[in-house]
Amino acid sequence: MSVITLDQANTIIAAAFAKGKELNLKPLSIAVLCPGGHLIAFQRADGASTLRPQIATGKASGALALGINSRAIADMAAERPSFVASLGPIAAAGIIPAAGGVIVKDAAGKIVGAIGITGDTSDNDEAAALAGIAAAGLVAQG
Repeated sequence: MSVITLDQANTIIAAAFAKGKELNLKPLSIAVLCPGGHLIAFQRADGASTLRPQIATGKASGALALGINSRAIADMAAERPSFVASLGPIAAAGIIPAAGGVIVKDAAGKIVGAIGITGDTSDNDEAAALAGIAAAGLVAQG
């Protein structure tokens, strides 16, 4: 396998929404991208605000662009804010330095895509992402 399938993307999204409901999170928006950064699937919960599609995509896209989860990008932004700020204009889908963007791997450790979630706190966004990835039988990059 080299790319998350649409079925896997839909499983990730459904499980992430279920985790959000379980944790009583605010309305989530979820983007699943292929390794090349192209959108495979996106859904937003009723009541999600209007910029959420771009934020979710930016979290996932930024993770793929830099090869690290968006939580690590947030850490990088704290250490090198000018560098991380300079990436936004050159990244087509943006780079969002906040947890919730997770690189997804197959069982062999090959990157098959990324998920980006936004809507609640960054930690809760990431928790929903991890639940979705596990439900699809895939592995989150550590």
